[in-house]
Amino acid sequence: MEQVSVIPKKATEDKFNELHNLVTEEFLSRVRSGQATTQDLKAACDWLKTNDITGVPFEGTPLDKLAKVIPQVDPNLVKSRLYGKNINRAVSYQR
Repeated sequence: MEQVSVIPKKATEDKFNELHNLVTEEFLSRVRSGQATTQDLKAACDWLKTNDITGVPFEGTPLDKLAKVIPQVDPNLVKSRLYGKNINRAVSYQR
């Protein structure tokens, strides 16, 4: 007799919430322990973005401290370093 496989039902909302919580806790554990790799941190950032989690860098918060140490990039300086003094001509080649 042939065995019939049963297609499982979609996961319940409770199962989804459990998985969401487990993934979040795993990211937190890795970051808190100091053992998070660059890939872990990237994945955690992607997880936050996917879940529409944003932050406001209030004075003195870790996000504020991070924002202060990240260098500000001047797009014109980058262009001049990449393409030399004649920025417009170099940019037109890329179009």
